[in-house]
Amino acid sequence: MAGEPQADCLFCKIVAGEVPATIVRETGTTVAFRDINPQAPTHVLVIPKVHYPDAASLAAAEPQVIADILSESREVAAGDEVEDGGYRVVFNTGSGAGQTVFHAHLHVLGGRGLQWPPG
Repeated sequence: MAGEPQADCLFCKIVAGEVPATIVRETGTTVAFRDINPQAPTHVLVIPKVHYPDAASLAAAEPQVIADILSESREVAAGDEVEDGGYRVVFNTGSGAGQTVFHAHLHVLGGRGLQWPPG
């Protein structure tokens, strides 16, 4: 059922505390943790505590939660002191866009130059 934890979802297991992660922030609706394969000095994932497979389905079902994720991305950037120098936020939606874990999540990247267009 949409929004419910999924037993086979890595990020649902992180939310439940069943899989360890380096948590940097947590709110009533979100968890932010360091990516295990960082692509920049700051590379933090911000995820909803509810399960939706991608950003599009989360936005359609629970727009306030996706707003919470975006708000948290700024808090993460401020906490890692990359807010003033610039940072990137990325939602990969679908395997063709590089999504590998099908639980909506936002990447916060910063701390180095980020070229455009991305690779």
